[in-house]
Amino acid sequence: MIPHPPKRVQKELDTVMEFFRKNYPEARLFLVGGAVRDMVMNRPLNDLDIECFGIDEKTFEEAMRRLGAKGVGRSFFVYKYEDIDIALPRTEKKVAAGHRGFEVTLAKDTKEASRRRDFTMNALMLDLESGKIVDHWGGLEDIERRLIRVVDPDTFTDDSLRVLRAMQFAARLGFRIESRSRELMCTISFDDLSGERIFWEFEKMFRAPLLHYGLFEMSRVGIDRKILGFSLKRGDFFKTARHMVRALKFVDTEMRPYVFLYVLSCDLHLNPEKLCDRIHTPNIYKKVLKFQKCIPSKISDRFLGALSLRFALKQWIGIYADDVKKRAADLGVYESRFDPGIRPADLLKEGYAGKRLGEELRCRIRAAVRERFGVQESG
Repeated sequence: MIPHPPKRVQKELDTVMEFFRKNYPEARLFLVGGAVRDMVMNRPLNDLDIECFGIDEKTFEEAMRRLGAKGVGRSFFVYKYEDIDIALPRTEKKVAAGHRGFEVTLAKDTKEASRRRDFTMNALMLDLESGKIVDHWGGLEDIERRLIRVVDPDTFTDDSLRVLRAMQFAARLGFRIESRSRELMCTISFDDLSGERIFWEFEKMFRAPLLHYGLFEMSRVGIDRKILGFSLKRGDFFKTARHMVRALKFVDTEMRPYVFLYVLSCDLHLNPEKLCDRIHTPNIYKKVLKFQKCIPSKISDRFLGALSLRFALKQWIGIYADDVKKRAADLGVYESRFDPGIRPADLLKEGYAGKRLGEELRCRIRAAVRERFGVQESG
């Protein structure tokens, strides 16, 4: 057994291992990739990737049919059994543009197979029979030192998405990019990446617990300039990083995916819609950020009251500002919106209609906000 997989995954893994022991004893199974990294770091495991050494392509395909595994798209020798991906070990050589422009061949040994991995921490392999970790590239030491280091500088540039992966790994794991690897990443263009692939990696960072690590590496490798269209200055980094840390502490779970873009756009006076366009977000990001107000220099009760006409203030990302959460709760607008009690139907009964109806509605709502929250203006 390996530590910490969900019970369902452990059951599936036991089934796969017993199947190969009984029917293909010459095969050697290795757990590979991020699952080994997470196991070493005592993090929970979910989907598992296995590489099968010691049998040829024909025998492997026969084994997959007997196991009931299904081939995965156009992938090379890759099958899925429940939540486990099973594949023959492979090497990849860039032969054409795009992330599918690779020539794939069968690898002869574990070192050759692990060379195709992006970072040393992801190149670890666990022998599922002996329980020993195979580490050809110093991944264990890099995990100990909390470093993201490139496996093979000669092939790393074959897929520029790897630079974005480094950024989101920094935010997820609290690692920093090793200096020579960072220098290499700075030379890479992202012109070959589709919008979909760009957003996938940003989305992983947006949901990570250490946004300021991702922000730092985003700037150091030039993602800010090449993709987002600005260069993050040193002073701005410290202010924005501090706000991101605080925001993740106070913001409602539902709003966490939008924290990075909110803080970035407010602190650096950037247009959030343009940031969304540059990383190709789904429309929900624009919709959410459109209704978010930046934190004013002076936050009055009236400002909070007016904002609570739109939504309960637990949905305001700026809730991380000093004492705002407590103040919103005391004002009764943290868990629910402020209802001024003004209804268009009532105004219609009073004889208002058309343009006058809209004007009177706005006037009475403003009056209700002043009465409930005071007349002090936000600065």
